[in-house]
Amino acid sequence: MSGRNNNKLPTNLPQLQNLIKRDPQSYTEEFLQQYRHYQSNVQIFKHQPDKANKELADLSMFLAQVAHCYKEQLATFPQDLTELLLSHHTVLESDLRMTFCKALILLRNKDLINPTSLLELFFELLRCHDKLLRKTLYTHIVTDIKNINAKHKNNKLNTTLQNFMYSMLRDSNPIAAKISLDVMTELYKRNIWNDAKTVNVITTACFSKVTKICVGGLKFFLGKDEDEKKDSESESENEGPTARDLMIRYHTGRKTSKNKKKMEKSMKVLKQHKKKKRVEVFNFSAIHLIHDPQDFSEKLLKQLEASKERFEVKIMMMELLSRLVGIHELLLLNYYPFLQRFLQPHQREVTKILLCAAQSAHQLVPPEVMESVVMTIANNFVTDRNSGEVMTVGINAIREVVARCPLAMNEDLLQDLTMYRSHKDKNVVMSAKGLIQLFRSLNPHMLHRKDRGKPTESSSEAHIQNYGEMGAKDYIPGAEVLDEENKEGDGEDAWAGWESASEEDGDDDGEWVDVHHSSDEGQAEMAEKLQTIPLEDRKAKATAVSGSRLLTQEDFKKIRLAQMAKELNAAPGKGQKRKIVEIDEEEEGSGELISIKAIEKLHKKPKDDKEQRLAGAMAGRTEKKDFLKKRTKLNPFASTSNKEKKRSKNFMMMRHSQNVRTKGKRSFRDKQIALRDSLLKKRKYK
Repeated sequence: MSGRNNNKLPTNLPQLQNLIKRDPQSYTEEFLQQYRHYQSNVQIFKHQPDKANKELADLSMFLAQVAHCYKEQLATFPQDLTELLLSHHTVLESDLRMTFCKALILLRNKDLINPTSLLELFFELLRCHDKLLRKTLYTHIVTDIKNINAKHKNNKLNTTLQNFMYSMLRDSNPIAAKISLDVMTELYKRNIWNDAKTVNVITTACFSKVTKICVGGLKFFLGKDEDEKKDSESESENEGPTARDLMIRYHTGRKTSKNKKKMEKSMKVLKQHKKKKRVEVFNFSAIHLIHDPQDFSEKLLKQLEASKERFEVKIMMMELLSRLVGIHELLLLNYYPFLQRFLQPHQREVTKILLCAAQSAHQLVPPEVMESVVMTIANNFVTDRNSGEVMTVGINAIREVVARCPLAMNEDLLQDLTMYRSHKDKNVVMSAKGLIQLFRSLNPHMLHRKDRGKPTESSSEAHIQNYGEMGAKDYIPGAEVLDEENKEGDGEDAWAGWESASEEDGDDDGEWVDVHHSSDEGQAEMAEKLQTIPLEDRKAKATAVSGSRLLTQEDFKKIRLAQMAKELNAAPGKGQKRKIVEIDEEEEGSGELISIKAIEKLHKKPKDDKEQRLAGAMAGRTEKKDFLKKRTKLNPFASTSNKEKKRSKNFMMMRHSQNVRTKGKRSFRDKQIALRDSLLKKRKYK
């Protein structure tokens, strides 16, 4: 027992560290001994900073671990580490440099070092050619700023850090500038630095001469990094079980109620785990926070016209310009002729360019400018010399442009395009019908009489506003129904049928159903009365109701139901027998942004060409040997029988043998003999 020595404090730093954290005062002398040892190692290190020094690394981590226990003795320790890194970070051995950084991160987590000075040091270290170090520093910077603003936003510290990062974004070192941009974009997504100041600084990255920084700024405004985030989430999900694994485990085992409950509980836990990892998504887009979108778009267009970047980068610039013009309704007239140069069926990524043309259309653009774009699409895409898919894409693009700028379509072109409703290609037919359906709601009078469909109250009042005309009204459209309701006294019962119809409509896939109500007669009577009133008198009544009293939520609900009824009621003087012609067309481009599906939408899958059919046949073909029965011998070294040898012989050698003759070529006498022998054999074994 005398030879055992469990107390090796001078050399066992983890044991000493554990004891110091429990009772710092009892081990002050041991700590000071290690601190003096550290100082002597630092002096040795300064003479040879490029050499590895594991002892110095271990002592640095030891002091960082116990620094909160001896704050007075280690008051200058963080500053000493910072000076060592600043002076020798370019020549330091990679493991020792990483250890120093981890020690400083540990001190920062214990609030023993100022975050501003530490961030300045870390951004200086981003210039090092060490990928693992840069990744570690990036993670700490984001996490540290997140923790600083966890309980409440520290605006004073945020302003200091933001100003420093903005200066780093203009740094001459492209690596440091790119990581600064990544930090700001990540903090914006995490709702930490989501102010307008951060967004407008990121706009300067779009004009950087470094391609990676420019692309990073464009991706921030376009939201292109969602795919990368999904990939990273899928990689993290691969570390644990997935929903597919749980389902396979249940279906391959015994299907009992206990296992089913266990599987459902596991699915809930997995879903909660995914929610914790998911980054919060915000509806407020960064494009809305740009201070001067007109100046920004003009500079970006100038850069695009003179750009020599890859075509993918140019496409990203076009997409950002289109979103800026469409969302802020900017006037960028030189952008449309630039787009028209790329509107060709053979152009690479032509559907994205068509999407840019549709996204950049709005009502404030002069009609002659957008009409030129529409005519270019029609002449290059919607012709019989192109395939059905090309024509479909062209008509879809025209529909999206016209939906945002109706004055871009003239009557002659519209009637020519609607003639494709009888085309041989199903996709072209459905696209043409979608264009017809759009103008039934915008201005049915521009269509042929047979294409207008059943006229309703809503379509009879529809018209396209002139260029520059404002659609503001001094009354609430449809408020005249409240005036008629007060006169009748039973308006609440009259509109109850519409209310019940709208409630049942939510469970019927968007189709109106006939609801038989006790007040259907009153409802029809009120609708007829409103139809007989001239349009000007209706406006006067709506103005009087809107200005006479405050409307409640119930009033707005009745007005909304009345406006919905206008889309079903036939126009005054028209028959009621003809049904409304509905076209199954989904609203892909609703909202501020248009989806690429609205341009590329095909109702019928195109036929495969010869190469695709051949590839499918080859993929489904297997080797003949896979279906042969494998005969295995009990003894692999045993000889073969005469029957097996006959299989490998030539047919001409065996043609006269009785066994080779087929049953179809046997004579009647041979069949009799074979039957007799089989019957005798059966009788013998009975």
